[in-house]
Amino acid sequence: MDNEIGYTTVDMQKRVDDYIGQFKEGYFSPLSLMARLTEEVGELAREVNHHHGEKPKKASEQEKTMEDELGDVLFVAICFANSLGIDLSEAFERSMSKIETRDKNRWTRKDGEVNDDE
Repeated sequence: MDNEIGYTTVDMQKRVDDYIGQFKEGYFSPLSLMARLTEEVGELAREVNHHHGEKPKKASEQEKTMEDELGDVLFVAICFANSLGIDLSEAFERSMSKIETRDKNRWTRKDGEVNDDE
């Protein structure tokens, strides 16, 4: 990946909000956004299955990339967060803090260190 754009979550949320803000309809309802997010995750799953699974792509199917599908998932997730007034930086921090605490001894570390708090 040689893209040097480097958005922060604040930048991404603002860019999506600026885009959606152009339209009278605004954000979809949370239920519609959940359905749309599920649809986009399904499209990502299909691409993963084509590239890493046992289901080859049909000759008639349009070529898509996992990057494109992940971007679509991210866009809808940002729409969802914006529509509910959720700061993604804060949500990410809370999730990472929880995971770093809960799973700190769950996996084998590359450096071989063992945490004595086990």
